[in-house]
Order: sequence, then C-alpha cells, then structure tokens
Amino acid sequence: MKDLKDKTAVITGAASGIGLALTERCITEGMKVVMADIEAPKLEAEAARLSAAGGDVTAFVCDVSDSEQVEALKQAALAAYGAVHLLVNNAGVASGKTHVNATPGDLDWVIGVNVLGVSYGVAAFARMMIKQGEGHIVNTASEAGLIATPMLGSYHTSKYAVVGLSEGLAMELEGTGVGVSCLCPELINTKIFESARNAPASSGLPVPGDIPISFAEQLMGTTAMDPADVAADVIYAVKANRFWIITHQVTLERMAKRNEDLERGRRPRNPQAH
Repeated sequence: MKDLKDKTAVITGAASGIGLALTERCITEGMKVVMADIEAPKLEAEAARLSAAGGDVTAFVCDVSDSEQVEALKQAALAAYGAVHLLVNNAGVASGKTHVNATPGDLDWVIGVNVLGVSYGVAAFARMMIKQGEGHIVNTASEAGLIATPMLGSYHTSKYAVVGLSEGLAMELEGTGVGVSCLCPELINTKIFESARNAPASSGLPVPGDIPISFAEQLMGTTAMDPADVAADVIYAVKANRFWIITHQVTLERMAKRNEDLERGRRPRNPQAH
C-alpha cells in the first residue's frame, strides 16, 4: 500500500471533519473514494464539489450502526470500482454526558455508531481484503480511548473498545497483506461536540447549538489541529504500515502518567488536572 494511485478508499463520516479531509487527501493521492455519511444533504454537496473539481468520488448515505447498511456500502463500492483497498472506519459521535447521567437511548446511539460501526466495517471488508492480498484498515479511536477523564462517559467506553478492537485486529491480520492503523487524535477542529445533530429521536438528546472550537480549546487547555494535518498523518501511516497514529505530543505524556499509575497501583487521576 505504499502506492495509492488508482486504488479505492471507503471512508465513513466523510461529509465533514477528519473524514472530509481524508477524502480530499486521498483524491490528491490519485485514489477513488466512496464517501459514506448519514448527513445526506451535506454528503451530496461535498461529493458534488469534489467531483466538479475532478475527483472520482461516489456518495453513499449510510448509518454505520446498521450492519445491513454497511454491507450495502460494500456492495456499492464494489459495483462502482471493483475493489476496495483502504477502509477508514471514521464515523463517530459523542453525547457529552457523564456515565451517571447517561440514558439507555444515548448509550445505544454512541455505542452503536462508535463501536458497532467499526466492527461492522471490519466484518464487511476485512475478508475481502485478505482474499485480494492487499489492503489497509484505519479505525478512528481517540485519545479518549487511551486515557480517561471524568467528563466523557460513554465516549470513553466506545473509544477504549475501538483501541482494543484495533490492536486485536492487527494481530489477526499479521502476514495477510492487510495492514491496520489506529488513529487516536486529541482535539481536532471538527464538529464532534455537535454530533448530537444526527442523533435519533430515541436517544433523547437535544439538538445542540453551535460550539466554537475556541471554547473546546479553552476547556481542554490545548490547540485544535487542522483535519488536513490529521489526514496527512493517516496517509503516511498507511504507506508506512504504522499502527499508532497520535496527533498530539501531550497524549504520550498523559499515557506515561497513566501507565505509571497502573504500575504503582494508584487510583486513576484526571489527566487534565494540575
């Protein structure tokens, strides 16, 4: 997978944020891209824009928490391009609730998209990649899948699951010609804090207002990274067959503290507390 020209990528959550930036980067690499997202108007608008600029893209509206829709996504990709070489399980959501305030509805939504969505993507595409002897799977987790805080409840639960899934998958696929990468970004300039705009009514979550990224930067004491820079990191990892994709140095520093606590038997500490 060092040469991506004329290869095909399937990217979920492709209508905005990291997914859209990755779509644009894949086009620059000479790839064909199947863009999947649940936000139909936004997806169709972005696909039309990229097509008009010369990109070879196909839009597919998909709820990744539904296994039948993910299977349909695979069939649509094969019908359009005949093969899939890169799968980016990128769609993700956050409810913004702590564990003690979580409801069954918002738990079902977050786990359905973040965990089952990745699992269904792997189930649909991995065996096909093994048969063709070539491919790469990127799963978008988060720093929140490596280090816990007292604020993110079900989001931590889901992203820890994606990290574990990805580590096990990398071992399973060793020697098959199919690589695996796990993307663990810290704060990125996306609309993840407004993702409840796509939540089903059954989640009980209100439609969020606009949340400026500057507010998140102030809250987390960090600087948001441009999605285009994350996309560049992902493509480098695919070509180099690197498993971990860490966007911020502070993640490694927080991991070191967490691991020290683990080794010394100390109770968990908020990594953002001074």
